[in-house]
Amino acid sequence: MSWTTRTLGDIAIEADGEIRTGPFGSQLHKHDYVEAETATPVVMPKDMVEGRIDTSSIARIDEVTRERLSAHILRPGDIVLGRRGEIGRRAWVSDYESGWLCGTGSMRISIRDSQEILPRYLYYFLELPSTVGWLQGHSVGATMSNLSAGVVQQLPVVYPSADVQQTIVGTLDTLETLIENNRRRIEILEETARLLYREWFVRFRFPGNGVVALVDSELGLIPEGWEVLQVGEALETVGGGTPSKQVEDYWLDGEIRWFTPTDLTRAQSVFAFESGSKITESGLKRSSAKLFPADSVMMTSRATIGVVSIATSVASTNQGFITCVPSERMASSYIYFWLRENVDLFLSLAGGATFKELRKSTFRELPILVPPGKQMDEFEEHVGPMMALIKNLLRQNEVLRTARDLLLPRLVSGKLDISELEAVGV
Repeated sequence: MSWTTRTLGDIAIEADGEIRTGPFGSQLHKHDYVEAETATPVVMPKDMVEGRIDTSSIARIDEVTRERLSAHILRPGDIVLGRRGEIGRRAWVSDYESGWLCGTGSMRISIRDSQEILPRYLYYFLELPSTVGWLQGHSVGATMSNLSAGVVQQLPVVYPSADVQQTIVGTLDTLETLIENNRRRIEILEETARLLYREWFVRFRFPGNGVVALVDSELGLIPEGWEVLQVGEALETVGGGTPSKQVEDYWLDGEIRWFTPTDLTRAQSVFAFESGSKITESGLKRSSAKLFPADSVMMTSRATIGVVSIATSVASTNQGFITCVPSERMASSYIYFWLRENVDLFLSLAGGATFKELRKSTFRELPILVPPGKQMDEFEEHVGPMMALIKNLLRQNEVLRTARDLLLPRLVSGKLDISELEAVGV
């Protein structure tokens, strides 16, 4: 099986395509962004998550600005590449994202009409560790890495015949589809559980409530018999710390999960399974890091405030967290949705000149609604199975991603003969 190597720039020229950076900062200003949900999304590097465009915090522009920047409009089959900051992020542009805008810090790669290489094959090629390494190695910038279109044009792309490309793409797309279907199910389950929380504990419309008398409280009117306590009275909260990086014994062969805010912001997941770093018992004892049990709810409290995730095992964190430990009185699911519901409040209470931080003392003094055990138990009966299914689907996706990550470099390098896949019906 023969493979060809050409630069991405040559491939784009042959395809009458284009490699173009997004608008410069002088073309797209802060005042150009609007809040309207119907406005055009602008794809920044932060919006590229696991090969797709995540709209949870995407910026938008109005029609006038979109027309002014029409040279940067995305079309189906384009690939948008992060060129600033975290080099290596990329996302596929589907029919759904057609007409969106390639944002500042991003780059649009268009080879839709190539006769030699499938755009979807290039999408996977750009995910290869060797490709990401090449891009990172050719980026410039002392404080923040940057890629120019000229540099990306020089990227060497290795590819087989169109038939082999199609088989490779089909194999990897099958795994991607399974992952995406699970992700959508997780999204629906989480939203269903969140709406149930709001219905019961914000609007006070819960099963069997009939006509419930409401009484005044620090949080306003609440059902009679319910309590409002300070967080510090209702929950055990745990801080974190960082063992000295200069002492090898604190880190070498560590087995204690030690989460940083980056672990949570990258995953953006209900549950946190693995941390990027692990510490030893010595590191734990000789720092302010604290061990907390499985099902504890971690929330970032410094710089990026309000990213929440439930630890699936015994773990610890650095000092950028406030962690809430569940109890018989208050399950992790209730804590999780209470934290998510109050992120705006936490942000408003954060202070700091260099970076914002929600102080643990401030957090512990906040009022929290504590329903009677009956309502808490019934809520857990409804939401518990949803949360368990979310955890299971997340684990499935971890297995699928591992399989994809193992297959990807072997398929796209030719180390795995596609006839082996065809022989087993893949």
